[in-house]
Amino acid sequence: MAMLEQLPQRSFVTRTPWYATPRKFTGPLLRDVLSACGAHGTNVRATALNDYRVDLPFDDAQRFDVLVARLLDDKPMAVRDKGPLFIIYPFDSSAELRTTLYYSRSAWQLKSLEVQ
Repeated sequence: MAMLEQLPQRSFVTRTPWYATPRKFTGPLLRDVLSACGAHGTNVRATALNDYRVDLPFDDAQRFDVLVARLLDDKPMAVRDKGPLFIIYPFDSSAELRTTLYYSRSAWQLKSLEVQ
């Protein structure tokens, strides 16, 4: 978490299928996290605390401002509130992102990222 806090932080407000109103998400961009680790690959496997796993194309981190959100409405996220980390796409920035494909790539209660 300390490493994530040291990276440049970005915020956006977006609607999601999981909250009744638009919410503000803050954290480093996924591309910055991957760059800080020197990661290269074709996929990023996100694993949640409940062992939910989803593969994100590595290119998504370049094409979209995907966040590794650590704050929800400027507050740390508890596990019961989908925390401590949440991979979130800027859904309101493009109609292309408001689909089940991209919703399924948003992993909350994020435990790990594995580059493949």
